[in-house]
Amino acid sequence: MQRTGPACEPKQHRSRKLSPTVSEHSMERASRIFRALGDPSRLRLMALLSQGEACVTELAESESEEISTISQRLRVLRAEGLLSRRRDGKHILYGLADQHVADLVFNALAHASEHRPLARTLTTKRKEPI
Repeated sequence: MQRTGPACEPKQHRSRKLSPTVSEHSMERASRIFRALGDPSRLRLMALLSQGEACVTELAESESEEISTISQRLRVLRAEGLLSRRRDGKHILYGLADQHVADLVFNALAHASEHRPLARTLTTKRKEPI
């Protein structure tokens, strides 16, 4: 028989509120940050900038891309507050905005580098008994 409701009863759990403790605005902003970091090319730029500041030309050479392409990616990242920029003579140097951003990039890449099997999705049918 297929169960249509929850597997447990609410009275079986301690009383707690399961809602985020951050504002809706912060949730939306965090979502935009993850969307900006969700592109491998932009994430690669963030990883490069975690090693220190660089100008657009250095990044374009490193990525073997056009300056205009790199500039567009930097614009997206900067719009979400992930990058800082400062002028040094004729150069504009880009860097990570702060330690939170550096930690976010480092932790995402470290987590992705862990060798563990991917979780099964709900649509995957199990062949072995549970």
